[in-house]
Amino acid sequence: MAHIKILLAEDDRNLGMILKAFLDSKGLVTTFCMSGEEAWRSFNASEYDLCLFDVTMPGMDGFTLAKQIKSIHPSMPIIFLTARKEQDDILEGFRIGADDYITKPFSMDELLARIEAVHRRCVHSQTQPSSYRLGSYTFDAPRHVLSNGTETKKLTSKEADLLLLLCENIGNTLERGTALKQIWHEDSYLNARSMDVYVTKLRKYFKDDPNVDIQNVHGVGFKLVVK
Repeated sequence: MAHIKILLAEDDRNLGMILKAFLDSKGLVTTFCMSGEEAWRSFNASEYDLCLFDVTMPGMDGFTLAKQIKSIHPSMPIIFLTARKEQDDILEGFRIGADDYITKPFSMDELLARIEAVHRRCVHSQTQPSSYRLGSYTFDAPRHVLSNGTETKKLTSKEADLLLLLCENIGNTLERGTALKQIWHEDSYLNARSMDVYVTKLRKYFKDDPNVDIQNVHGVGFKLVVK
């Protein structure tokens, strides 16, 4: 975990300073910004391994900031910090491409564990030497790229992780619980809803090729079928 560069955006100065001091003490290199605008400037001026954003910041909020970052760096890992607990807000975060979502209050140990899990998953995905031919598409897992010769799509880390699991089980059923534990690290109702969102997004990416289908296996999970 040492030398991982984190971009932290939190409008509560006291909380932000506490988080920065804790993460720095664990060997992480943390840049603390008190607004979305400041974090956006920092993101464009340096390189980061992971972003940690409060959602309800004045001006540019965490969701808007994440959308802008994902527009130029789709695979950048993002964890949201927020007091919001409404399911619609949490699902919106995952639709944007968040890798995790932590509601306040939380323990520092939980935060560190989630950062470690997201970083470990992203590093594994980037180093996995796998490429898959799916109908007219090619999925380059290490680069998180899905292409069909005329169009190239850069996937988010969670999209790539889920598609890789489906590819590794192609023709067989990927159980929901297995995917949730490997990617979301918890088999819960909210995470299951989030996974459904990602499956829907993956289906849209393959909409131009009827030979590729991600099927629902009722009560069990999903199956990637390539005719």
